[in-house]
Amino acid sequence: MSDQNVHKAGFTSSGIARGSLASSIMSGEAKSFGGGVPSGGTTATLQEMGAKGSTHSSGFTSSGISGGSRASQMMSNEATSCGGGVPKGGTTSTIQSISMGGKGGRR
Repeated sequence: MSDQNVHKAGFTSSGIARGSLASSIMSGEAKSFGGGVPSGGTTATLQEMGAKGSTHSSGFTSSGISGGSRASQMMSNEATSCGGGVPKGGTTSTIQSISMGGKGGRR
């Protein structure tokens, strides 16, 4: 289900779907970073997972983040860099939200 939700959001093997939630996320992230989308950021990570259908296998599941997965490592790294917590609207929380069928968080 998590892979399907990422695809429905507009992150597809053909690229980001025009007029989708994915395009909105990409636009907001590009504006925040002065015109570009950073490698390893929310858009790039979701697009990679959407293109490969690897959201669930990366550990972002409809039940939450799987222990010992790429997702849990991402969450740990983000929490460490943010002083101990994962920020609302951050990469990990946005990917998890979308993988569960949500719209992602906004900073």
